[in-house]
Amino acid sequence: MQPDFWSELHGEAFAGVPVLVTGGAGFIGSHLSEALVALGADVRVFDNLSEGDRDNLPDGVELIEGDLLDADAVKDAAMGRRTVFHLAALVSVPRSVLHPAEYHTVNATGTLNVLEAARLGGVQRVVYSASSSAYGDSEVLPKVETMPPAPRSPYAATKLAGEELVRSYAHCYDLDTAALRYFNIFGPRQKADSAYAGVVAAFAKALLNGEHPKIYGDGTASRDFTFVANVAHANLLAGRFDGRLNGGLFNVATGVRHTINALAETMARLIGKSELTPVHGPERAGDVMHSLADLEHSRSVLGYEPVVPFDDGMRKTVAWYAEQFGKTTEAEG
Repeated sequence: MQPDFWSELHGEAFAGVPVLVTGGAGFIGSHLSEALVALGADVRVFDNLSEGDRDNLPDGVELIEGDLLDADAVKDAAMGRRTVFHLAALVSVPRSVLHPAEYHTVNATGTLNVLEAARLGGVQRVVYSASSSAYGDSEVLPKVETMPPAPRSPYAATKLAGEELVRSYAHCYDLDTAALRYFNIFGPRQKADSAYAGVVAAFAKALLNGEHPKIYGDGTASRDFTFVANVAHANLLAGRFDGRLNGGLFNVATGVRHTINALAETMARLIGKSELTPVHGPERAGDVMHSLADLEHSRSVLGYEPVVPFDDGMRKTVAWYAEQFGKTTEAEG
């Protein structure tokens, strides 16, 4: 997004502010880093580059290569920062089913290391990237932050553990925190070259290569697909909040859901490959059936509203993947 887009939303709130973005070279983190640079923040990124890419980062960012499990490195990175945006994590539900111990170590212990570094480094607030997977497969829609959590995968459980750590630090120490529960984020820079790629990335890769997208299950499952700029916006709102958030939970989404079948149809149309209808495989362990966010709490406390709707975000995303794969979409002609 262009610098004036962010300045219209956040003005001078981050001008000269020293911030740390863990995972800042990754898909979501790089968009947040970009927005912070556009707003004049002093941006430091901590990333081991296992999933991120230094080419994702704009000029003016200080990159520290390091691992969340190196507590001393995390402490050094957090020292002197006013705000820490903690996005670094392992993120795939299916992969977490295969490697639960690794996910626990990186996502739970790694978050503990970030909180300790923030506490010792004089940080004022940590904004934690949580996950809507914590809601589990309850049939109640939309999902409200006061619902009891019911994680169905090791990934969801580890992100929930991070939430509880974030809340406990806000109540035990002179450190404010907040947890943002993301709903099915998509957008440019989301990796498509993995067996565990997100559904939008996986569909884009298949369709642009002339292949039928694969759906796990019958495709009637639905998601609150959320363009990545909305996540950056929510992080900025939480980071600049005037007062204490006390480890509060906030949904980050659009409040609209689409079935996986509808997503495949929309993307095929935008790419100009409507004949590439989906093929279906068995459901995957850990996946939930429906997901939809209630945004009232985020709206009333943070002032959050989605700034890029699904259709606009999808067009931007498809165009980006087409450029990466050297293809032309229907919209581009």
